[in-house]
Amino acid sequence: MKHLEFDYVIVGAGSAGCVLANRLSACGKHTVLLLESGGSDARFWVKVPLGYAINVANPAVNWGYQTAADPGLNGRAISWPRGKVIGGSSSINAMTYMRGLPTDFDDWEAAGARGWGWDAVRAVYDAAETNTDTLAVGRQTRGNGPIHVTDLSDQMSPFSKVFLDAAGDAGYPVIADLNAPDADGISYYRSTVRDGFRWSSADAFLRPARQRRNLHIKRHAEVDRLILDGRAVTGVSLKRRGVAQIAKARKEVILCAGAINSPKLMQRSGLGPAEVLRTHGIDVVRDLPWVGRGLQDHLAVSYQFQANTPTLNNVLGRRIGRLRAGLQYLLTRKGPLAVPVNQVGGFVRTHPDSAVPDVQLYFNPVSYGLSSSGDVTVDATPGYQISAQPCRPTSSGTVEIASPHAQDAPIIQPNSLETDDDKAAAIAAGKVLQGFARTASLRAVTTQAKAPDLMQLDDAALLQDFQNRASTVYHPTCTCRMGRTAQDSVLDEKLRVHGVSGLRVADASAFPNITSGNTNAPTMMLALRAAALILEDA
Repeated sequence: MKHLEFDYVIVGAGSAGCVLANRLSACGKHTVLLLESGGSDARFWVKVPLGYAINVANPAVNWGYQTAADPGLNGRAISWPRGKVIGGSSSINAMTYMRGLPTDFDDWEAAGARGWGWDAVRAVYDAAETNTDTLAVGRQTRGNGPIHVTDLSDQMSPFSKVFLDAAGDAGYPVIADLNAPDADGISYYRSTVRDGFRWSSADAFLRPARQRRNLHIKRHAEVDRLILDGRAVTGVSLKRRGVAQIAKARKEVILCAGAINSPKLMQRSGLGPAEVLRTHGIDVVRDLPWVGRGLQDHLAVSYQFQANTPTLNNVLGRRIGRLRAGLQYLLTRKGPLAVPVNQVGGFVRTHPDSAVPDVQLYFNPVSYGLSSSGDVTVDATPGYQISAQPCRPTSSGTVEIASPHAQDAPIIQPNSLETDDDKAAAIAAGKVLQGFARTASLRAVTTQAKAPDLMQLDDAALLQDFQNRASTVYHPTCTCRMGRTAQDSVLDEKLRVHGVSGLRVADASAFPNITSGNTNAPTMMLALRAAALILEDA
């Protein structure tokens, strides 16, 4: 068996792992091994922003997980794509960049993650970003960080302005930047896109570092378990192209495998809820009841309408339109293919007395059908879609190994809408969408609703429709959460596993609770802080 030895072994080259690989290798003093189960991200539809619709159902770059039957969603099992490729989910996501609300991170600190309040994480965001704004006088750049966040409003469908007009009609403020600390309102979304290409964590962090002699990257490396000496993690066992290998870590192993695979790997290695491990004949090294517990995700419900004015359907729903858009993109890196699917949206309050915004909205100038396999078919006639996502669910689910075998997918049980608060939030989200649908601006461009007709639903029907059709927004988090002790969490505030040395978890599983918006930005932020903490301890 081949043995490798490095200072740091990072499991997962996704949104977080690429950050850690860059920062831990930057000084040149430490040797770093980055392991990724998937292959290269050098794929046309990974790099094209609108390729999201293809990647989200592509098994070549996707773990292809499915949940267990979810009682809160009328027993439906839902597809949960997770990136299995360099860049991880940042290579297959919709590229929406949302820091989250300040209260999200103050709540992290209140949950026991000391040093993770808004003031601390805001400084990390500010240093990490390069923001490109679209102004009347042209483009203006702010910041000098590796994460490129671009305002693409000048390339979006003209129809998208209707959504901003509707926000004004409905009494919601139209704001300039959804990542401002007081982001309460509707705007054009900003995206991790640079010069017409997806700008993933791999682009921002891994590519600038990959020529360093002290950084070693191994693709198609399937890590099957952690190696422990008592309660000290000393390395990982893996297979690469069928060959078993051992990678030892002189300093630390850092799990960046995500909210599904990080708890799976810990459980398979004897770190997790004792009753789960014993069920599968795994020796309990450390009883950690919260490994795989506390799972949180965002659910959104969408409604589509036919329109009497051109939308992206007039381009993408017709063969000649797709050919022209493809040619425009190849020649200029602009046009419909250069803009991600989410064009307009933001945070709003469902009630005037809500302390903070509690629903995130997504407005898309296109209507389409979705097959059971996830394939997208764009309608040939003009249409649009409006969607709402309750920001802070109170229900939580679980991730548990299904067997002791590394190749078997874990059991994902989201426990959606388990609480009365979440049911009320689903109804409130539907009412917000009804408020938009009845605005003068949207009624002026709408010919009819696609089934189900949003405006025909009362409170009970809104909840039932949410249970029947709402789906994940692909934001699983919190399955190895930070907190105070092993009785309420998996990690301390420095992302170290309680009672286990040589192991940290630095990915979305470490969130103490889910942030209000899209989770890619806070995942990269968390990894940047993790790198600083690791280097401090080194």
